Amino acid sequence: MTEEVELKLALAEDHQARFLRHPLLKQATLRHVDALDNIYYDTPDLDLRRRGIALRLRRKERDWLQTVKLAGSSAGGLSSRPEWETPYTGHFDFSSVDQSAVRDWLQRPKLLARIVPICETRFRRITWKFSAAPGAVLLTLDRGWIIANGRREAISEVELELDGAPVHAIFGLAAQLAQRVMLTPSVLSKAERGYRLHTGTPSLPFKAGTVALSAAMPPFDAFRQIALTCLEHLQQNHSGALSSDDPEYIHQMRVAARRLRAALRLFAPMLPANFAEPLRAPLSALMQQLGRARDLDVLLAEITDPVLAALPNEPRLPALAGDITNRRYAARASAIAMLAAPDYGRMLLTALEALHARPVANPETILLQSFASERLKRLRNKVRRLAVAACIDDPASLHTLRIGVKRLRYALEFFSPLTPERASHRVLKQLAALQDTLGQLNDLSSAGAMLMECAGDDPRLREAVTLIGGWHGPHYASLQARISHELVGLAQLRLPRLHRSPG
Repeated sequence: MTEEVELKLALAEDHQARFLRHPLLKQATLRHVDALDNIYYDTPDLDLRRRGIALRLRRKERDWLQTVKLAGSSAGGLSSRPEWETPYTGHFDFSSVDQSAVRDWLQRPKLLARIVPICETRFRRITWKFSAAPGAVLLTLDRGWIIANGRREAISEVELELDGAPVHAIFGLAAQLAQRVMLTPSVLSKAERGYRLHTGTPSLPFKAGTVALSAAMPPFDAFRQIALTCLEHLQQNHSGALSSDDPEYIHQMRVAARRLRAALRLFAPMLPANFAEPLRAPLSALMQQLGRARDLDVLLAEITDPVLAALPNEPRLPALAGDITNRRYAARASAIAMLAAPDYGRMLLTALEALHARPVANPETILLQSFASERLKRLRNKVRRLAVAACIDDPASLHTLRIGVKRLRYALEFFSPLTPERASHRVLKQLAALQDTLGQLNDLSSAGAMLMECAGDDPRLREAVTLIGGWHGPHYASLQARISHELVGLAQLRLPRLHRSPG
């Protein structure tokens, strides 16, 4: 068995020529080209996939090679997984798999009889070898197609694989390449993309999931897991944001960026000095650009369109909606340009490298349970103070409270594996409802200034703004009444108890 450690990067198709002209490639000690045909196998019910097993045949010239891979670990594009390669002689042979449970399961006659081709990949691979003491790094460029059920998708990928070198060697090469071309960590393997084509699974916006944490782990390890999940949340929505008109992709990328910033703030006492500094400016710029696009989506869909539907014969509204739509398209184009620029890929690579580097050991490091308890209480107490200071007639105080509630909710979501599920769900449901009410109030409060910016000096458009404000007035008043009731409950907010750590 070998352990494959690689960083998979998506290369923008229109950057392929620029990549091939990169001066770094001239420093390679070896270069060769292969034409590779691969066939991935599974049962019709995809039993292998459910067990985290990939079975592939690869043809290189006249020879076929059988490869079995296990799921292993993957984080933000950097993966480590066991694999077994053997020559293929006309039938599957799993005798080389030295994990007996996996080998015995694969060798069952009933399973072997049901294995069929699922998808194919055909691509041209250029491989460069770079010295990186005490070993080397293999850099590959793959260009071709994934094919399944009469459908196909383009392959444009770069992989950096360790060949006896330390992990930081991968990131060093990746950083140099990303100075000139658009490279972003890829969270989907060719096999996974092939399975999606095979099943016809549509691309959908990806939402954040729960991170596996334990009460006894060091806080920095917990932060690493949370931050890597945030990066995956970003990248799972990246392709959809670039290619789809669905605004939810950009919204989810904005949520992912917010969660990453919240994690950096939450774990700040446990992070190495200046850890967040390289990320602060690019992350802030990304959030600002995504936020502008999202704000205009909300302004059109939730503020303006309902009034248009309610007053279809009002001639002043369509002109204002048209101006908002133009601004929305411009903001979306700017966001897409940022997501398609090399700076975005460099930010992700910087974050990945920092997260995979081991910090200097701190003998005073506490366990996650104690750290989480202290941070949650601090955030809860701040929310209580903000709730007492909030005034329903003061949008600024409600906005400040909304930020405090959001930070507490994110922290509770991060630490939810350490709390009883029912108690955690109850508190999170309460905070989510409050944040939703505060968010609607904030959207309505800030809509006026945005609408007036769109109206400019045109008196008819300004009249349309007044119409929209009047139409939403009753709803705004009902939200104020609701928030008055919810603030009373917030002052009594109790946190769920954290599980005790072993021993």
